Amino acid sequence: MADLRLSTLVDEGLGNAAYVLDLGDGGALVVDPSRDLRQVRQAIERQGLRPRLTAETHLHADFVSGARQLEATDHAEILASSAGGRAFAHRGLADGDEVDLGGLTLRALGTPGHTDEHLSYLLLDGAKPLGVFTGGSLLVGAAARTDLVDPARTEELARAQYRSIQRLIELPDEVAVWPTHGAGSFCSAPAGADRTSTIGAEKTGNALLAADGEDDFVARLLAGLGEYPTYFDRLGEVNRRGPSVTAEPPALQPLTAGDVRGLTGAGAVIVDVRTAEAFADAHVPGAVAIPLRSVFATWLGWVVPPATPVVIVRDPGQDPAEIAWQATKIGHDLAGELDGGMAAWDGPVTAIPYLDATAAADRLDTATVVDVRQEAEFRAGHVPSAIGIALGHLAEAPLPTGPLLTVCGHGERAMTGASLAARRGAEVAVLSGGSEDLAKAAGTVLETGA
Repeated sequence: MADLRLSTLVDEGLGNAAYVLDLGDGGALVVDPSRDLRQVRQAIERQGLRPRLTAETHLHADFVSGARQLEATDHAEILASSAGGRAFAHRGLADGDEVDLGGLTLRALGTPGHTDEHLSYLLLDGAKPLGVFTGGSLLVGAAARTDLVDPARTEELARAQYRSIQRLIELPDEVAVWPTHGAGSFCSAPAGADRTSTIGAEKTGNALLAADGEDDFVARLLAGLGEYPTYFDRLGEVNRRGPSVTAEPPALQPLTAGDVRGLTGAGAVIVDVRTAEAFADAHVPGAVAIPLRSVFATWLGWVVPPATPVVIVRDPGQDPAEIAWQATKIGHDLAGELDGGMAAWDGPVTAIPYLDATAAADRLDTATVVDVRQEAEFRAGHVPSAIGIALGHLAEAPLPTGPLLTVCGHGERAMTGASLAARRGAEVAVLSGGSEDLAKAAGTVLETGA
């Protein structure tokens, strides 16, 4: 098959890619789809295809798989590792097993490391390898993390990852590399990396492949591991058991102000997805600010416990389907939305000061600066005297006494952090810009290190 019709579908928020391969007979192979199937559906409908097969490279920790949804709604057969213990119908594959795609062949390659049961899928035209779907094994400029299965097994799985990648780079240099995890994924890849590559390009440009043997590879890989969202710890099991089949598209149930009060009284959390500026001006007391953007799902899953009912507050111009889809793909069920948004709220409201750098600098003598970025970001440069509490820890980490000023890179994460601190009774304001802006306004320079 000379003309390979492969679509790469990027989820910028999660940093992942799914793939749709036109099989030439009206059918399609879909690789590693999430439960947010909008891009997959658009791709197959645009090409007049139907999903015939869907392949999973591994038990995903960062999103709820859409494979079972495709099986239920489109009768797409699921291909997955026979060693994964999946509790739903699928065709179990082991190392070396092949699937006839009708003119092309898909060969399973055992590549453990990111997970125990990880498979890569080599696409063959006869005996000629065309490309390999590497999932969470060989990435563009990186290799996926090995601490998600069990932190105690991180080094063991890193050594398995090394052996798996050594196997993959024995493929011809021209073979395409189609990974699932990419730039922006916590699973993880360097910022700015391309989405796809070739074996040859990785052999020359991937710093991990320049390691001097297995021990050096392991040391380099483990040194690059940072934090990851807490929901990663549960989604692997969700995907093993089999995600529930959901309505498409998911919808937000309209709720009255009275309904919202009843839900919050029973333990629900209000998640306000409006801009940081709108939240600062007025919001329902106790609401958590998570501005709607590409990374909304990540922060929803990180700061709101999975069993907690969620009520959404949005602006009229914000797409309710986008909110519901993003929640769905990380396994959060939403109780509904305040019908009419803040205009329909008839209870008390509160505000949080949202300060430019000059106004924030005036508070440095009286407020503790809390930098809510990740540890690596904090160490790369922060305001002198600031303390680092990564956003994912602000709901339970000890807070300094007295007034707080939360900062991040642009203001969105800082507003989320401020809303979490305010729920705990803190007096808090938010910097609308970044740490560099604050340092400049205060006449100082950023510090590096812890």
